[in-house]
Amino acid sequence: MRVGLLANIKPQIQNQAPRKPDESKRSRSLPRTATFSASYNDIYAEWDAPETIEAVRLALESHPDVEVEVIEAVPDRAIDRLLIKDFDIVFNLAEGFTGSAREAQFPALLEMLEIPYTGSGPLSLAIALDKARTKEILSYHGIPVARFITSDVPITSIRALLPGTDFPFIVKPISEGSSKGIRNSSFVTSLDAMNREIERIAMEYHQPALIEEFLPGREFTVAVLGTGDKARILPIVEINFGELPPEANNIYSFEAKWIYDVAEKPLNIFTCPADISSKLQDEIETVVLRAYEVLECRDWARIDVRLDSRGRANIIEINPLPGILPNPEENSCYPKAARAAGLTYEAMLLSVLKSGCERYGIPFKFEPKHAK
Repeated sequence: MRVGLLANIKPQIQNQAPRKPDESKRSRSLPRTATFSASYNDIYAEWDAPETIEAVRLALESHPDVEVEVIEAVPDRAIDRLLIKDFDIVFNLAEGFTGSAREAQFPALLEMLEIPYTGSGPLSLAIALDKARTKEILSYHGIPVARFITSDVPITSIRALLPGTDFPFIVKPISEGSSKGIRNSSFVTSLDAMNREIERIAMEYHQPALIEEFLPGREFTVAVLGTGDKARILPIVEINFGELPPEANNIYSFEAKWIYDVAEKPLNIFTCPADISSKLQDEIETVVLRAYEVLECRDWARIDVRLDSRGRANIIEINPLPGILPNPEENSCYPKAARAAGLTYEAMLLSVLKSGCERYGIPFKFEPKHAK
């Protein structure tokens, strides 16, 4: 079986001085080879490191019937290669670079070319990247979400816009992943702080901010594997905010994900399986699978959940392209959940490939090998 591994690969980052806000206005149109640093720079945060792509390639090729070719998901290279149409299926990890529907662009192309691929379809990917639209759709279907508004201009009264709510709130970009734009400062306790965050997001990301009520309960992230009736929940991961530095707020911010918790000095920030009651586990699994179904996710996804003041599970975000760092010390949640389920890294990825093949009727024999 010939498999195309389609992915955006992070360029090498070189040390440079931080860019001024007005110099980054066109950041999403910058070429693939541009280099940046600054501790908070997150332009390529959604893309995969070369080491991750190599680990995925080796994992897929651990199956004796699979041959993999890596395709870098930049238009001038990928489109010409895909037009040859000699892959049985494409394993899609492409995050895209420009536009609020960037994750949907290559899947739409693959559908136009009638090339099978793993993962969710263009509509699901586009919706999931828009946090407000996701919440609207989930809410319509009776799935609990935090109350929210969106704005790209200063707010004079949040209580008038969201009656019955009160500080604190969370302010984050409406269409970013990998904790991009979610800073420690995104947790706001005053109107002035809220408006500063709205202005920051408008300047840095050129999009509205999502302002949602802060849910004070425990937070979990849930890996889903499979499609339709075969979709199953892997062991639930809980985020331990008590492991963060004292100055950190109880949110999974960019600092928490990429600065405080690093492979050289990993934090004990995750518990998997989460230590929860069977009742809460059932509630979380039910709401997650319902959200997965409503957004028509396929093959795999990671869904974030937080408990409100009443202990009720609310959907925070849906990630149809979950992070899959291969090094256990890097605290990547989807592989962590897979290991807790007894799946090796190879078995996890081959299970995703098998799910994709089954949807298209492509013969692929695979029985998961469990971790020791």
